[in-house]
Amino acid sequence: MHALNAPASRDDNLLEPVVLAVEARLQALGQALQQRDSAAVEQCASDLHRALTEAVETFRHAARSGGITPALRQRLVRATGQVAAQRESLARATAALDRAMDVLLPRTPDVVYSPGLAAYGSGARSQRSASA
Repeated sequence: MHALNAPASRDDNLLEPVVLAVEARLQALGQALQQRDSAAVEQCASDLHRALTEAVETFRHAARSGGITPALRQRLVRATGQVAAQRESLARATAALDRAMDVLLPRTPDVVYSPGLAAYGSGARSQRSASA
């Protein structure tokens, strides 16, 4: 029988909780984003990253040892798509926030060093020391 059409195996029993963990972390991240809770977003994103790393390793091992059912493969593909969609949504929100901040607080060039001012300052100091 072809590996893609194989019945549920021991690997599926290992993969199911991993996929469930990724799906749960995605849902938690989505809720945190909707609530605009930055601390929760950061924690959920970190948890999702760990869950995805574990999923990739577990799927890699399962693929080497005999295959993954199409249903589990599809669930991981769907989760990956959701991660990409959330990343895109967050990028758009960040860009919108940046534009709003630029309107509210226009950026002014910070002068770190100006040769004219440095020369003026040193000249003023030397004139003061000469007159003292």
